[in-house]
Amino acid sequence: MTRAVLADAVALYATADESDSLHERAMQDFAKLERDHREVLVAYPTLLETYSLVLKRMGMRAAERWMSYMANAAFVNPTPEDYRQAIARIQAFSDHDISLFDATAAAVALRLGLEVWTYDHHFDVMRVPVWR
Repeated sequence: MTRAVLADAVALYATADESDSLHERAMQDFAKLERDHREVLVAYPTLLETYSLVLKRMGMRAAERWMSYMANAAFVNPTPEDYRQAIARIQAFSDHDISLFDATAAAVALRLGLEVWTYDHHFDVMRVPVWR
């Protein structure tokens, strides 16, 4: 059985942008995930969020390169119930600025019993297991 983690946009973006303050850490973590034979899954909303960040911050060429790299990734599609759980999670933690992207990733991770590869404290706030 392959052990997997669900990637968050913060970690994925950091691997793409060499000027990001988390780039070195993200690359080291990605290498560790590979060494440990941990599959990195990406929820479709996270793919969309990360692509948008790369496009906005790094431009079209970088976004195209990043998408070609992601073409062979293992993707997970959230269910309608995941979105309902995400909305409930946002409402439960209304004193935090949790995005629908993060809340959806949290719901997917909890449904699948996965840790999330992230550097975003919101996953700790939502009580989602974080891979460290």
